[in-house]
Amino acid sequence: MVDLTRHPYPKNPDKTVVKARLLDLVVGRSGPAYAGWLKQRGEAFRGCVEVATLDPFRGYKNAIGDQLQDAVAVLDAFRVVKLAGHAVDEARRRVQQEIHGHRGRKNDPLYRNRSILHAGAEHLTERQQFRLAAAIAADARHYEVWVAYQCAQQVRSAYHQASHVEGRAVAEKNLDSFASCPIPEIAGFGRTLAQWRKAFLAYFTTGGANKGGTEAINGLIELHRRVARGFRNRDNYRLRMLLIGGGLSL
Repeated sequence: MVDLTRHPYPKNPDKTVVKARLLDLVVGRSGPAYAGWLKQRGEAFRGCVEVATLDPFRGYKNAIGDQLQDAVAVLDAFRVVKLAGHAVDEARRRVQQEIHGHRGRKNDPLYRNRSILHAGAEHLTERQQFRLAAAIAADARHYEVWVAYQCAQQVRSAYHQASHVEGRAVAEKNLDSFASCPIPEIAGFGRTLAQWRKAFLAYFTTGGANKGGTEAINGLIELHRRVARGFRNRDNYRLRMLLIGGGLSL
């Protein structure tokens, strides 16, 4: 559990910055474990929570709905983009299976360019753009993968607009169109987004709340666990991680 409260930026009081702070470590990645921890913290603590970012896991959403009724649940932007990329991967594997009888081998045009299909279009070099265009043109059936890639780019673009108002407009357009897409993988992704519609759009009304600070804390935890060559005692592990994550002070 990580506190992602925004604080005034030291050099510019008009700006704010997130100072991620580890609150606690709980055994079990489940909704009941999360809900139980929130319940133990007391009503005063829960009443102070205004925004809760989460992965697209229904257990976490149920815990927030049960224990943090007044908080706004926000679907993490990174996870949304990752789901879109997964849909592109699944479309590529299906098309390769239909054409070649296998999911992908090194000489298959789509398989050779699978990493490019994960990149943002604005980051592609001229050479990479040429390679991707050649891979799509190699077979008319590859056009399905191209459509899936373009849909994933539309998802990314929602988070890169000049303002959150413009980003929300793009996100709503995606929500309205993806579920009816003829590409089955994109249609499935669209249905998933529709189920999380409120939490997905909440990103654009909460100033871009996300789990970036949580991932940074997780990186610290992994680093110190490796440095310590692991822990045998859970209490020692928890205290050590709270110390390096800002939850304890000497």
